[in-house]
Amino acid sequence: MGSRSSADLARALYAALAAGDRAQLDALLHPQFTGRTAEGMPFGIGGEHTGPAAMRRNGWGAIARHFEARAEPERFLDLADGRLLVTGRYRGHGKQGGAALEADFAHLIAIDQGRIKSLEQFTDTARWHAAAGPLRTVLLDFEGGIATLRLNRPDKGNAIDTEMAADLVEAATQIAERSDIRAVLIAGSGPNFTVGGDLGLFAGTAREQLPNRLRRMIDSYHLAIERLTSIDAPVVAAVRGGAGGGGLGLLYAADIVVAADDARFALGYGALGLTADGGNTWFLPRMVGMRRAQELFLLNRRLTAQEAFDFGLVSRLVPSDTVESEAATLAGTLAAGPTRAFGAVRRMLRQSFETGLSDQLDAEKDSIVVASSTDDAQEGIAAFVAKRRPQFHGS
Repeated sequence: MGSRSSADLARALYAALAAGDRAQLDALLHPQFTGRTAEGMPFGIGGEHTGPAAMRRNGWGAIARHFEARAEPERFLDLADGRLLVTGRYRGHGKQGGAALEADFAHLIAIDQGRIKSLEQFTDTARWHAAAGPLRTVLLDFEGGIATLRLNRPDKGNAIDTEMAADLVEAATQIAERSDIRAVLIAGSGPNFTVGGDLGLFAGTAREQLPNRLRRMIDSYHLAIERLTSIDAPVVAAVRGGAGGGGLGLLYAADIVVAADDARFALGYGALGLTADGGNTWFLPRMVGMRRAQELFLLNRRLTAQEAFDFGLVSRLVPSDTVESEAATLAGTLAAGPTRAFGAVRRMLRQSFETGLSDQLDAEKDSIVVASSTDDAQEGIAAFVAKRRPQFHGS
């Protein structure tokens, strides 16, 4: 295939990406297409994507979910090995308020039988990070009414430090401000959910500075937990590996917790001479009972996944390699539900521990009266009468 035809195919690819033309992309990409986005891209976008669908979803699709960006090709050069080198510039901006995106790129494109079989991306990932916005230690993805919040310090066990606490409250705020979010999935990058507070940060802080640093960090983290518990959208947590300390607060904010059958749970405060954060002293007695909570705090007892399930800390156990798929399926099911009604139920369940029966009955009455006027309630009632599955829209 001549260089002109290769360049024409590449131009058609960039045009299809700019227009979001899936049919044209399907026509251009080889069934055995492989894409490789630059390592170090924000939001976990970098890496290999095998197959056109994977590249559309996890490569180009992930870029589109986080950026308003376009690739502007400038030069096309045939290489001796038969591949096409395209150089140009990405222009645009991040969707979370970062700097303008101005990043050079080089794409190596291979053609086979008139279709694009591979594309390898090289670009200045630092510029992409600058455009990504304020989040640095968590990944936040919005797709199909589901917000996926992923702790992203895998080399530190997703330990919570000052920056992650700030990122969590920013992410929780973004989720709370979006009316289209109908479910939230919380997970961790790497082998652990979160080991809790960053002990390296504590150890590396001067004694006289530690109280104020902890206060600022925990203020942010607690606000994130409050916002995640107050939204209408139900929350699902996917737990692999270790979950400990204040990080358990993210599990308490969840309505359903899916855990690996080899996951581990611990508080750990007693071993450090510390007390508690993350809502542990409020949520834990309500979930496992006062006696068990006392034992967990005072004896620093660690729980296996089965024990955490038996205690009521987690909702279900599954093999480690299916945790996230199971949690994502549940999030998808919840996202198809009556979101406003779910939100009211979430709040009433949590307040029920402090509310007398009479007040709780009044709250239920007021809540169901309000819910009855929603579009989802009308749809649910009509579907029940017609003996069909309801189609809720979260309104």
